[in-house]
Amino acid sequence: MFALRRFIVFNRLGLAVVMLALGFLLGFKVTWWLGWLPMLIAVLMVVAHFMVGPVTIMQRYIEAGDVEGAQKILKRVKYPNLLYKPIRSAYYMLKANFSTMGDDLDAAEAELRKGLEAGVADKDFQGTALLQLGSISYRKGNMKEAYEHLRKAVKSGLPDADSNATAYLQLASICLQRRDFKGSKFYYGKAKAAKPKNEQIVEQLNEMKKYMSRIPG
Repeated sequence: MFALRRFIVFNRLGLAVVMLALGFLLGFKVTWWLGWLPMLIAVLMVVAHFMVGPVTIMQRYIEAGDVEGAQKILKRVKYPNLLYKPIRSAYYMLKANFSTMGDDLDAAEAELRKGLEAGVADKDFQGTALLQLGSISYRKGNMKEAYEHLRKAVKSGLPDADSNATAYLQLASICLQRRDFKGSKFYYGKAKAAKPKNEQIVEQLNEMKKYMSRIPG
């Protein structure tokens, strides 16, 4: 079933031409009452090719851990600005994730900004994108920008406990660097209250606990 779906997604334009030709053939040879249906399907396929693209079949590749296959699909999108807004946002988010994996932080940052510029109202997407922007700024040493993005991320809303804990831990770390001990304790408490499950985040919480215990007051 997936193979058929992938074939249709990859060959929408070619199939649209076939359906259009079939519509004209039925119209001239039989009746236009029958010919309009394949012509309508052809129009829908063209619209789907440009406004949806192949992004909708990405989930199968991601679940299978096929990073190379997923990246090949993204490269098939030639006109991302024509994608429907939620699809466009997902497209740029995926590109940013792959750029981050390749340690290309500048490209990841640019792609995340494009995703946010699409203007999607989904709070989880906005929060996640802002969290990633904050993490990138943090890694690049731009603490002022990282702080602003992370604050906006938690305000917009994040989809799970691990994401919330990550944002608050980074905010606590920035406050520690600024010697804002009150702020660092506040955000550390928020990170702890999020009750993350990810082992790496839990380890970071335990590590920061050592610093918190040394802070007076």
